[in-house]
Amino acid sequence: MSFFKKIFSSEKKETLDKGLEKSNTSFFNKLSKAVAGKSKVDDEVLDNLEEVLVTSDVGVNTTLKVIERIEARVAKDKYLGTDELNKILREEIAGLLSETNSGEETEYTIPADKKPYVLMVVGVNGVGKTTTIGKLAYQFKKKGLKVVLGAADTFRAAAIDQLQVWADRVDVPMIKQKMGSDPASVAFDALQSGVNQDADVIIIDTAGRLHNKVNLMNELTKVKRVMQKVVGDAPHDVLLVLDGSTGQNAFEQAKQFTAATEVTSLAVTKLDGTAKGGVVIGISDQFQIPVKYIGVGEGIEDLQVFNKYEFVDSFFK
Repeated sequence: MSFFKKIFSSEKKETLDKGLEKSNTSFFNKLSKAVAGKSKVDDEVLDNLEEVLVTSDVGVNTTLKVIERIEARVAKDKYLGTDELNKILREEIAGLLSETNSGEETEYTIPADKKPYVLMVVGVNGVGKTTTIGKLAYQFKKKGLKVVLGAADTFRAAAIDQLQVWADRVDVPMIKQKMGSDPASVAFDALQSGVNQDADVIIIDTAGRLHNKVNLMNELTKVKRVMQKVVGDAPHDVLLVLDGSTGQNAFEQAKQFTAATEVTSLAVTKLDGTAKGGVVIGISDQFQIPVKYIGVGEGIEDLQVFNKYEFVDSFFK
């Protein structure tokens, strides 16, 4: 497919290649064993490939879809060689991601007709939620946009403090109340302040506990309802942050949060320290929610806009 001939932004691509190195190495070590001694793609190779994909955290259902697509290719070309398997995998997985992720975005953009653009961020504690918010604030500010943060995770004092550190670092205003305050009240104040300051983007942090899905659902619903008193169609995006290094556990978190609220986009973090990068493919496919950002390093620039072609090129390098 011609899109693999694209010239990617070299610096960003280098970071992505490095960030997915463990996933890439692990996958190809397994794939080499799966096709050892085989010259053409037969049933045994497909069985082995299925195991490789599942153990690379692509997920069972997505793996079965990929295998079906490859079986269809094999049926058309009886003499498909194992040396072509890598190319076919790249094409079929890019095709699968295309069904959920619309484009080839490489920039942090917001719709011109939404001002202020309200982004509500959800996810359990420890997945890199606060860091993701800080890095997004930095990226938006770097583009010349006025950003306001809202610390509506009032369940933990540390959450407010951590967000304040990022607000200070990026030099953007943050609206907060004391620990234990009503999250919806904080969100209301943040939107009101953002509107008064003529902000372009307002990012609202929310509590990340899942011990009681009903409580979480009620809380997030209330936060949304109260925000709409200030900005009628808020939030414009509900971003779920998942820790890619947890593999299948990230699937479970996605299941819980998509049941608790309407999630419209995903950020998958901590991909640089893990061999579980395949989880991005499975989560994107299974939940039919676009992956918007991926974290491939600790640096402030290492939260990248997800580009499916770049990702597949790096994963199957």
